[in-house]
Amino acid sequence: MDAAVRQLAPRRAGSAAGRIFAVMLRHLYLLRTSWPRILDLMYWPALQITIWGLMSQFMRTQSGYVAQAVGVLLAAVMLWDVFFRGQLGVAISFLEEMWSRNLGHLFVSPLRPWEWVAALVLMSLVRVIIGVGSAAVLAWLLFGYSILDLGLPLIAFFFALIMLGWAIGIAITALVLTNGLGAEGVAWTAAFVLAPISAVYYPVSVLPGWAQAIAWTLPTSHIFEGMRSLMFTHQFDWRQLATALVLDGVWLGLGAAAFLYGMRAARRRGKLLGVGE
Repeated sequence: MDAAVRQLAPRRAGSAAGRIFAVMLRHLYLLRTSWPRILDLMYWPALQITIWGLMSQFMRTQSGYVAQAVGVLLAAVMLWDVFFRGQLGVAISFLEEMWSRNLGHLFVSPLRPWEWVAALVLMSLVRVIIGVGSAAVLAWLLFGYSILDLGLPLIAFFFALIMLGWAIGIAITALVLTNGLGAEGVAWTAAFVLAPISAVYYPVSVLPGWAQAIAWTLPTSHIFEGMRSLMFTHQFDWRQLATALVLDGVWLGLGAAAFLYGMRAARRRGKLLGVGE
């Protein structure tokens, strides 16, 4: 693995790409040398796939619309995990630096804030691929369902969901920077706050009117509505995807603004050197 990593390393260590890769390398080594971290990435997606797969097996005995819901539930679980793991991947990579009191070391180096965020985002992508990839394989082995059956729209769904995860993860880093590790619990709960109004397992129309208004401001609602439309009618709703991507841009902008504010506030108060376990 070390030889492969060295081949991927940018030739100019002093470049932005080199600094981003250096931060990623630290977290890749943490993953490589800690089987509990790798197990954690795979455990929860596998658990959800098993639970919902068993439920789907029961529903398979039903007829009509309910029978079609087998694949929809499994696809929803995996796509939801793309968003959740994307958000958690950014937050956990950031918290690893906080727990080890490494922020001060990072920012006395030439590393720029945007390069650090880029490294966190790329590490989030690695974590999502490990976690959701293992769940997809398990769904295929146990229940004969392949998420790849969604075809090319799956790529669009994947990136639309993970971008929202990045936006929220970046905002959480700002919250922890300004409030300390007492706010780290938000990293574990933020996605679940959005789950009831994200239309993951049911359409937006079943929500109360006020909740529907909030749901349509979330890219997740548009993606899951588009996913169900594709699976039930075999037609891809480009409008839902386009709306989701526009909203992703808004959420990423808000996340970036929160991060820049948090970084300025943390530097002004001297918190970059004083936060840890």
